[in-house]
Amino acid sequence: MSDSNETNGDDIAPDGGAAQDSDVFMTEEVGAEYRDSVYRGVDYDGLETAPETAEYPSTSKGGRFKIADLPKVPKVRHLVGPSAIMLGASLGSGETQFWPLLVAQNGWGLYWAFWVGVLTQFFINTELQRWTLATGESIFRAFERISRFWPWFFLVAGFFHLGWPGWAAGGSEVLAAWVGLGPENWVGIGIASMVLIWLSYLAGPLVYNVVERIQVALMIGAIAGAVVLVFIIGSAGQLANVPAGAVNFGALPEDMDIAVFLGGLAYAGAGGYINLSQGVWAREKGFGMGTYQGRIKNPLRGADPEEVHENGFTFEPTDKNLRRWREWWRVVQQEHFLTFVVGLLVVATIAMTIAAEFASGTDQGAISMWLTVVIPEMDAVNAFLLYAVLFIALFSTQYAIVESFVRNSVDIIYEGYGRQAGWNLPRVFLGLLTVFTLWGIGIIALQFQQPWLLLVIGAAIAGAMMWPYNALTIINNTTRLPEHLQPGWGRVVAMWWATGFFGYFTVLLIGGVLNNAEYGLSYPVMETTLGVVGSGAGGYVLWLVFLLVQVYTMYRSGRAKLQASGNVANADEASGFLA
Repeated sequence: MSDSNETNGDDIAPDGGAAQDSDVFMTEEVGAEYRDSVYRGVDYDGLETAPETAEYPSTSKGGRFKIADLPKVPKVRHLVGPSAIMLGASLGSGETQFWPLLVAQNGWGLYWAFWVGVLTQFFINTELQRWTLATGESIFRAFERISRFWPWFFLVAGFFHLGWPGWAAGGSEVLAAWVGLGPENWVGIGIASMVLIWLSYLAGPLVYNVVERIQVALMIGAIAGAVVLVFIIGSAGQLANVPAGAVNFGALPEDMDIAVFLGGLAYAGAGGYINLSQGVWAREKGFGMGTYQGRIKNPLRGADPEEVHENGFTFEPTDKNLRRWREWWRVVQQEHFLTFVVGLLVVATIAMTIAAEFASGTDQGAISMWLTVVIPEMDAVNAFLLYAVLFIALFSTQYAIVESFVRNSVDIIYEGYGRQAGWNLPRVFLGLLTVFTLWGIGIIALQFQQPWLLLVIGAAIAGAMMWPYNALTIINNTTRLPEHLQPGWGRVVAMWWATGFFGYFTVLLIGGVLNNAEYGLSYPVMETTLGVVGSGAGGYVLWLVFLLVQVYTMYRSGRAKLQASGNVANADEASGFLA
């Protein structure tokens, strides 16, 4: 953990590389500080204010940025953290619940949608980090610069996504069955898990560091258990079906539950409100310009506060800073790909093989599938290991959900109201953490609904909210970042795809819900079909809205990208097709 007052690290020697890299890379010793998190305090008021020119980010409706050098770059192994938390959030959602169930019910022909969803979320998540890496601000602050409406919209949607403690309930069901209490006796365990999560936040002075260490430990345990399981449980033969399913593009069973499928797409990764935490975690870790923003400390430990500034930072596009940006972007992508993408592909594919081997054609929800169909077919050793993997995955997801909801919502509430009201940021964090924990305990105690239904509702909302924030993110990153910080054309196209991908299935979901007697609704006029043709009149209106959003997103971002070209000298030093 670093609290240096240096703004650029020019006293740092080369990292064992060529002499020309001495201004770009950190030494091993200094880079290792990122294994915790790094904060560099600066004389904020004494820094030069960035002018409103093409070389610097646009302030839009927010305040001006301060200029400081981009810090030197550590090795990728020193940066592992934000993506590990994201992976922990994913393990108990799509990876061990939605996708194994979808494959068990519909076969391996859907596997294409899983890996496409994972790679799509790789681009989404790294684009959500771009603004933080470039300015130190969270993505919510970027959205606020567009309109004050958007952060509050995502807070409300995030509550409906994560406000139902289905993962805590699901993990508690698994643990109750594992220890012989019976899955129906999960309520007490669910309450205890929420209390345990709350207490863990008091374990250290820096909230982020505690969360990261716990999530990394849970992630390692789940991945190791899953890898061992596939070799001893007898499901490895199912891997032969993966290649055909991986290239079965566009195949969708007609009678498939679109809410479950959209949830699976959202949870081919963490999904929804959780993805929006990626930039906030990157700021807490100290990525790029985020190293100059303060971290949230535990107010009960008496730690000195670190100021999180309302307006962030930017850097002058000198040759040195452009080379640093290029390398920062490279290691941030590597950290996310090697931790998040590879981890998801391994764990989820293993879980799918087990579900396909032992529960093909099941009509159960995911948790019931594991507890009443799969595990009873196993011997004691395999059952024990599968119980352990499932419980760790579900608990790690609930832990990350509490962390994500509280951290995102505190950022929105503090910047939208609390800062001007004079509130103390760490106390706001602890207060919302306590309220959200008590809310979860109350829902569990009331046994409001069975865990699987809660998960389906939350997952569908997660997928739907990804449609607008994908569009907003690529518009923001092209219209408000200067040429050298903008995404390359390959990434712009990837985000166009992401916007259309989630928009298409969101329209299908809305139409399906509005014309579904199970929900007490029957409006054939709102029906939406997979092929668009044959939709109801209201369904065609929904498809028209989808088309308008897609065209607007592509026009705004593409036009901004073209207009920025040639505005910054030597921008090619930091740009590229996938920059």
